[in-house]
Amino acid sequence: MSEERQPGFNTLAIHAGAQPDPSSGARVTPIYQTTSFVFDDVDHAAALFNLETFGNIYTRIMNPTQAVLEERVAALEGGTAALAVASGHAAQAIVFHTLLEPGDEFIAARQLYGGSMNQFSQAFTKFGWRVRWADTTDAESFRAAVTPKTKAIFVESIANPGGIITDIAAISAVAKEAGVPLIVDNTLATPYLMQPKEHGADIIVHSLTKFLGGHGNSIGGAIVDCGTFDWIASGRYPTLSAPCPSYHGITLAETFGNFAFAIACRVLGLRDLGPAIAPLNAFLILTGIETLPLRMQRHCDNALQVAEWLTAHDKVAWVNYAGLPGNEFLALAERYCPKGAGGVFTFGLKGGYDAGIAVVSNVELFSHLANIGDTRSLIIHPASTTHRQLSDEQRDRAGAGSDVVRLSIGLEDVDDLIADLDQALAKA
Repeated sequence: MSEERQPGFNTLAIHAGAQPDPSSGARVTPIYQTTSFVFDDVDHAAALFNLETFGNIYTRIMNPTQAVLEERVAALEGGTAALAVASGHAAQAIVFHTLLEPGDEFIAARQLYGGSMNQFSQAFTKFGWRVRWADTTDAESFRAAVTPKTKAIFVESIANPGGIITDIAAISAVAKEAGVPLIVDNTLATPYLMQPKEHGADIIVHSLTKFLGGHGNSIGGAIVDCGTFDWIASGRYPTLSAPCPSYHGITLAETFGNFAFAIACRVLGLRDLGPAIAPLNAFLILTGIETLPLRMQRHCDNALQVAEWLTAHDKVAWVNYAGLPGNEFLALAERYCPKGAGGVFTFGLKGGYDAGIAVVSNVELFSHLANIGDTRSLIIHPASTTHRQLSDEQRDRAGAGSDVVRLSIGLEDVDDLIADLDQALAKA
């Protein structure tokens, strides 16, 4: 496509990063199922290992199938570069490994996926990193949590499971005031509904397992470098701003400019920690992304209809879907996600914990499992599963109280989904 014309989102979802295979002419990106790659000669090998030229060395660090996935995700998010890894949790671990030193702190929204809360509050302490919690709905709570040790702020664009639409621009203002990068997990929204970079994000992470892959068959994660943060100015990010002993003293931020963070994540974090995405998983996720715009719109349309139906059910105490008229996050949804408020939301049952258990036990079309973003509709009771490790207070703050049921609405006929919920609620 000519340089004068910028391709649209649908076109990027299918074509970004991909070309016919030069050796075979295959139109679909092949699965490069290999551990390593042959060097042209000794000088070529040395240049690769010195970061003097780009190319493939070892699939733990890079692979042609993964490279297409990375370029596509970066293009959809408007970033300068991306890195694909083994899972969303791996993406978060590598991001913070690149940013933090022992004793450093970061601020995270308390309305997060339960696994992220546990990773931040438990696993990360072994690295000497401390999390301070803030309220997604209150940008001032992030400002109040800033200390001299703060090195980053982390939020979800649409909070899981609560469905809160985050005011990214307001929290970005706090991050800029503090001189730290804003990290946005854009898993639930996907770049089809929202591009966090447009609202002030510096780094974007994804669980590719969810809506981007979209078919419940592959685990993966991604890190997108927005190219917007000055890593040198403050001197607080030595991984990027100081001479790197792993590469003969080069300064990554000076050498690689506005995609230095993605490079650091690859050549230090991924290289040394090793959570590489399998080429087959990269291939399957790439295939899923091709239909992302079509799927996300159907997810949103179905979710709105199911949410509207639940609001009128006599066993349902409340429904939290930002696309509903009167919802407290409707204005933010219209501002940040004008095409739809996503495919995941929660509702509360008048019968509390026991009723939640009964509903998830009696669905027939919905699948009771711990995932979201599948073509199939999914259901879970967070208090007994994904958020089980948290205290009652923590669960309530995260939007996963004892009465909460989370739905991930798939692509089925919406009348069939409503009928299944109806019969399950009748047994609650």
